[in-house]
Amino acid sequence: MLSSGPMQQRLTRRALALVLAGGRGSRLKQLTDRRAKPAVFFGGKFRIIDFALSNCLNSGVRRICVLTQYKAHSLLRHLQMGWSFLRPEMNEFLDLLPAQQRLDEATWYRGTADAVYQNFDIFRAAEAEYFIVLAGDHIYKMDYSNMLEGHVDTGAGCTVACVEVPLDEAPGFGIMAVDDSMRIVDFLEKPREPPAISGKPARALASMGVYVFTAEFLYAELERDHRDRTSSHDFGKDVIPNLVSRGLAVAHSFEESCVKTTPEAEAYWRDVGTIDSYWSANIDLVMPVPSLDIYDRNWPIWTYQQQLPPAKFVFDDDDRRGMAVDSMVSGGCIISGATVRRSLLFSGCRINSHARTTGAVLLPDVEVGRRARLSNVVVDRGCYIPEDLVIGEDAQLDATRFYRSDQGVTLVSADMLAALP
Repeated sequence: MLSSGPMQQRLTRRALALVLAGGRGSRLKQLTDRRAKPAVFFGGKFRIIDFALSNCLNSGVRRICVLTQYKAHSLLRHLQMGWSFLRPEMNEFLDLLPAQQRLDEATWYRGTADAVYQNFDIFRAAEAEYFIVLAGDHIYKMDYSNMLEGHVDTGAGCTVACVEVPLDEAPGFGIMAVDDSMRIVDFLEKPREPPAISGKPARALASMGVYVFTAEFLYAELERDHRDRTSSHDFGKDVIPNLVSRGLAVAHSFEESCVKTTPEAEAYWRDVGTIDSYWSANIDLVMPVPSLDIYDRNWPIWTYQQQLPPAKFVFDDDDRRGMAVDSMVSGGCIISGATVRRSLLFSGCRINSHARTTGAVLLPDVEVGRRARLSNVVVDRGCYIPEDLVIGEDAQLDATRFYRSDQGVTLVSADMLAALP
């Protein structure tokens, strides 16, 4: 855990975190049919948004606003059940700010910047001196107090957190170029031909969707953006590029604020916005030494957790042995004479006799019928996999029945299963 000094503690008390959690998340396909992307399950017991919120708490930022819009019920319910422990009488709070046509009776949130603009009266009442603006849909551990101190030291109005990514993945991100003083000299939103980092031809510098603003600076810039009829009122597409063009934004390297268990560990940050990246990030956790350490007691990930009994493994016959290898099995699961390998099971799953899973990410309350076989799959919440069903071994057949990704991960939902002949 990074240590916060007195200066950082003073700054975090004067900051307000704004978690942008209103996106559609359409690239996650059926996983976001009924829930917003930040509410998607992750890591056996968490929701994606828990990582940004936990970073806030662990960094000493205890005034948080979550801005929501699309399919927000599941997200709001999770936050109400699991994040209601902050104490307003100690100037701590987590406020939920759904889109509510605050400007007029026809205007919902038109973009991430507009979502913040529409709530200016609430933010001014909080008398924040700094804003930490966060995407609510990324997986990482970061000490925001370190970035906040760096922001104040530079005297900049806007600081953008950045992380190195492989050049072939860069078209999916906002890509920046910086000078020797870390001032951002160019910013391209999801470029087809992204520029490489100087001296690192295989790497690009990507925006993490984490920004720090001085309060009065942000108020002025969003007023300007609101008046701009050509703007889509989005931080990544409009506000940040405009600031870069005027030389008003600096970059903060994720390496300086990343929370690691060991110095040699990877600076772990993932945008789990596709089925492939979502499956991969979950399966990463079952590795003997995962890149993301969720067992670090110095930087806990908070969430709402049901009160469930321990996982149970039953039967020890030669042909029917309840076992899990290189896997994570959450509370309330029953492995009944089945074999689970390199899989991640969320709470309340049941795997019945003679079934086998390999590379499976099973969301809460999934039941796998007898003799079924699952390979490289993501199964949505509450699904029942029929007896003898095989998924993940015949690519052509899977593609006719389920969603199959470019990298061979099969997504299974209740509606897909209901349509089976």
